[in-house]
Amino acid sequence: MWRLALRTLAFRKDAFAALFTAMFLGAVIISAAGALMETGVREVVPPQRLAGAPIVIAGDPSYALPKADPRDDDTDWTRLTERVRLDTALLDTVRAVPGVAGVVGDLSFPATVLGGERPAGTGHDWSSAVLAPYELRAGTAPAGPGDVVLDAVLAGRSGARPGDRVEVAVGGVAETYRVTGVAAPAGGRVIAGAAMFFSAPDARRLAGHPGMVDAAAVLPAPGTGTEALRPRVQAALRGQAAVVLTGDDRGIAEFPSGREGGENLVVISGVTAGVTLMVTVLVMAGTLTMSVGHRGREMALLRGMGTPPARIRRMVFGESMTVSAVAVVPGCLLGPYLGHRLFLRLVDDGVVPGVMPFQQGWIPVLAAAVTCLLAAAAATFLPARRASLVPVVDRPADAVFQGRRLGPVRSGVALLCLVGGAALAVSAAVTPRPPAVSAVFLAVFTLAVGLTLAAPRMTSVMTEMLRHPVRAVFGQTGHLAILNARARTVRVAAATTPIMLITGIALSNVYLQTTPADAAERAYVRSLRADAVLTAESGGLAGGLLDRVRSTPGVAAASEFVTGTAFLESPYDTWQSEDGWPVQGVTAEAAEHVTAFRLTAGTLAELRGHTVALADGHARQLGLGLGDTAGIRLGDGRVVGLKVVALLAAKPGAETILMPARLLASHTTAGLPPQILVRAASAADVPRVTAALAGSVRAVPGLRVTDAGVLSSVGTERQRTRGWVDCLFIGTMLAFVVISVISTQAAGAARRRREFGLQRLVGSSRWQILRMMGIEGVLVAVIGVVVGTVVFVPALLPFTIAVSGSPLPSGPVWLYVIVICSAGLSALMGALSPAWVATRSRPVVAARPADP
Repeated sequence: MWRLALRTLAFRKDAFAALFTAMFLGAVIISAAGALMETGVREVVPPQRLAGAPIVIAGDPSYALPKADPRDDDTDWTRLTERVRLDTALLDTVRAVPGVAGVVGDLSFPATVLGGERPAGTGHDWSSAVLAPYELRAGTAPAGPGDVVLDAVLAGRSGARPGDRVEVAVGGVAETYRVTGVAAPAGGRVIAGAAMFFSAPDARRLAGHPGMVDAAAVLPAPGTGTEALRPRVQAALRGQAAVVLTGDDRGIAEFPSGREGGENLVVISGVTAGVTLMVTVLVMAGTLTMSVGHRGREMALLRGMGTPPARIRRMVFGESMTVSAVAVVPGCLLGPYLGHRLFLRLVDDGVVPGVMPFQQGWIPVLAAAVTCLLAAAAATFLPARRASLVPVVDRPADAVFQGRRLGPVRSGVALLCLVGGAALAVSAAVTPRPPAVSAVFLAVFTLAVGLTLAAPRMTSVMTEMLRHPVRAVFGQTGHLAILNARARTVRVAAATTPIMLITGIALSNVYLQTTPADAAERAYVRSLRADAVLTAESGGLAGGLLDRVRSTPGVAAASEFVTGTAFLESPYDTWQSEDGWPVQGVTAEAAEHVTAFRLTAGTLAELRGHTVALADGHARQLGLGLGDTAGIRLGDGRVVGLKVVALLAAKPGAETILMPARLLASHTTAGLPPQILVRAASAADVPRVTAALAGSVRAVPGLRVTDAGVLSSVGTERQRTRGWVDCLFIGTMLAFVVISVISTQAAGAARRRREFGLQRLVGSSRWQILRMMGIEGVLVAVIGVVVGTVVFVPALLPFTIAVSGSPLPSGPVWLYVIVICSAGLSALMGALSPAWVATRSRPVVAARPADP
């Protein structure tokens, strides 16, 4: 049977070409996703400034979510959003470890050299210059306060030389420093970003976190190896929120964004590979089913010769696996190239940091090849079984396949899936929070399974519903198209199923993400009432700037503004997800003027010191009231006890925590508030206030004034990542849908050559036949889009109403338009192209019966 399978491939080029194309594309995309996933899982970020230290200690950003029962062994982990710093006392502990020659604390903070181009860089303590290492090209090291050493890049941009005085702005405050030297990385090393080095007292003061360091570099004593020293350092730090890094992992301490970039790659590659695998199986199964359905006489002839069903199954399986193996090899070899191109695009868009190198090994390629072959085997199972069920008949031309109609088992499973999916969608609307999103995903998947099983019946029903409109619009040609669709229900269902699935699953996935995100952003914007916003381009805002803004004529109120993420430590929070809770920091004196929260108890004027305002529903769920204390873990991992002084009215799913701005800012990476919200005394004063603020802040470095529209840019990074995932998701499914629809339509149209010849002999023109085939193609696209939309809307509608109050989902409409256009064009191309070729021959020749 394997020899027969190989010979069959030469005579079924059309069907197997579609099979080859589907598997080739699947292998390319899955292999590329594997390369991206390997890069994300490894999180390799080679160190640059800290390359001279074989061991680096950094704060541990991982956080174990609180559990209802501390004895529960299952722990959910998440990642803190701010830099986790180290207490300087830990440095003394590490210095006492045997084999440690020294420990150097590293500090990093944004700094800008004023004048000219205002080149921006990062400030450090001069003691950490030895780690790169940096070497002086000119001048001397900073000897005390007021001295600074610029690297060669900053010195060249600012034109400063040793002995010159430059103004350096840190945290919105400009000070004059004497340039004592110019340094550059030794050995021609390449270091991303410009640097300037201060004396130890200035660096500690400018960093703004007394008693803390960003990381610590461990220098081993002569004769002590890294592998021997690392366990000792880990033992000394046991129980502390610190991680010991060696090798390329040291770069994470220097570039914390590498962790987030790795997570983004894992999400993007996982979604893309999963969708590609699912659609590959679908396309292959549909193509094989159509191919087997056209080979009824061949299978009947084999059965009449005494071939057992098992051998027929092996023949079909051999054909499929041979084509798949031939397609997988070049596909998996081209996949890493596509993965590298996608990686570079992600770096350009800021989804992945540029310091993270692309990692490609042989394991993802091998895993992609094995996965694709297993998918091919799974997709071949049902078509091979169907081929072996052909009955033994006296005339092979009379052979038909069983199973064209829905059996009771298939109908029951389809009905169960459709009803279960609808029930899951309704239940998810009751609690519109992150866990409900997973429930809606499950509902969409369940509905998709039911839709696939019931596709022939749904296609038949839709064909009957469209019978009169099509005939009214297209006349007799439309009537012929409807008759052909009714006679070929299984074939039409095979073409419409991929369109139904992409309309339902893909768009549900996209709008299920965009709707809650847009609703949260609208709630965020509506919760603030600002006419102008002062924003620090880097670092933060100086403490005295708020008083200057308040003294500006026409300003009614001004408040510092900080955003972040927090986790409830105590009491236990059953609503809390791994994303934590959004936190806003405001100034008590102006909180009620620059925010639009409706209070149900307490007052925001008491939001001072260690206090907090919670959503009333959230507080009730926690059992908290005014005067109670809540333990909250902030973004840098520190736990603070905060007294509840106000309760806010908030919709379910839009709960927000309010805190004093200075308290929240002290637990962020910058350490200072990045924005000031300004409220004008009246609408007529807004232009005057904005112009006055713009004029007064020209002398303040790194500060800009914008209108309140800038507040709508919250969550830009997450939205960018989400947009990449959505685009890859839709693009992947569209590629396979186009292939599936075109191949299915083309296979059906190519076998209707005799039918076209007979129609032309009885008087139909070639144009009328092509018009009929075009109507059939449009009918396939309309049925797929309509049924897919009708199925996906009920799954999303209850959740959308509960989250945003509107039955219409939020998100890009162009995605839906692209799906409709792609479905229509692919259906038309699949129907018209083979019909055009089939009608080129003379009608008498085309109508001649095929040899039995």
